[in-house]
Amino acid sequence: MTNLPAPGADRIELMQTFVRIVEAGSLSAAATQLGTTQPTVSRRLQALERALGLKLLQRSTHGMKLTGDGERCFAHAKELLESWRALEDDLRGASDAPRGLLRVVVPHAFGQDQLVAPLTEYLQRHAQVSVDWLLHDRRPDFIAEGIDCAVMVGSVDDPALIAIRLAEVPRIVVAAPSLLPAGPAAAHAPLAELPWLALKTYYRNEVTLQHREDGREQRFAIQPRMATDSLYALRQAALAGLGACIASAWIVAGDIAQGRLVHLAPDWRASPLPVHLVYPPARFYPAKLQRFIELMRERMPGIVGMVGTARKPAPAS
Repeated sequence: MTNLPAPGADRIELMQTFVRIVEAGSLSAAATQLGTTQPTVSRRLQALERALGLKLLQRSTHGMKLTGDGERCFAHAKELLESWRALEDDLRGASDAPRGLLRVVVPHAFGQDQLVAPLTEYLQRHAQVSVDWLLHDRRPDFIAEGIDCAVMVGSVDDPALIAIRLAEVPRIVVAAPSLLPAGPAAAHAPLAELPWLALKTYYRNEVTLQHREDGREQRFAIQPRMATDSLYALRQAALAGLGACIASAWIVAGDIAQGRLVHLAPDWRASPLPVHLVYPPARFYPAKLQRFIELMRERMPGIVGMVGTARKPAPAS
């Protein structure tokens, strides 16, 4: 049977103290922030560990770190406390005022460039919200990492997640003028005869293109001179004349306009990549997440290089 906290102990308070310890980095710092003493903070931590029957923190003279159970507890505690605050706000009629920390995972290139503008607008609108803007090209573990939502480019195949399709990223073939046998005028040169670069996330040893007008398809094998998982590295290699590549239209638009890259086979393009906002299902969505979803749905289709897509209903609170 699970041990219960000592009489009078407030389980929410124990969770709040544990989260504050982790975020502050020490028991003494947490005590200062909570306006109490270090022995009180230590007793609350011990009471929580007894109640759960788990060791949450490992402490030594060099500091402290979360155990595996502690990491899971921290993620769940953050979610629990957010739900509790949302309940209080709702009952008090203040649920329309976003507040707290929003943790968002975004793709490396996209998150450093195109998404900074809507992020800035979101923070300017909601003064009581702060954001952890985390750059990863992988799907996060939402619960274990305490992530509220993620912007993902490409397909989302996990039916357990909610995925709102925001827009599409057009992809085109480009190369440096120096790579083309007749210079920029050779934009219609046979693509299969060129040296190639590969973006391993989406294509490696074969290129597939569709005709813009009639949907005809052409495929050909490539032996890439360089393969990478970085869109920025792909662009730099193309600018250096190492090979042709399929790139997101937004990242090479300026290079094409300035003549640094040539848009090859303009009647052909690769399949566009869908952009989704992804988050786990919950009984309640805090205002900070709802407002972020609303703004991203509103702004994403208008971002340079994006193509809008059909709208789906937003989650109900």
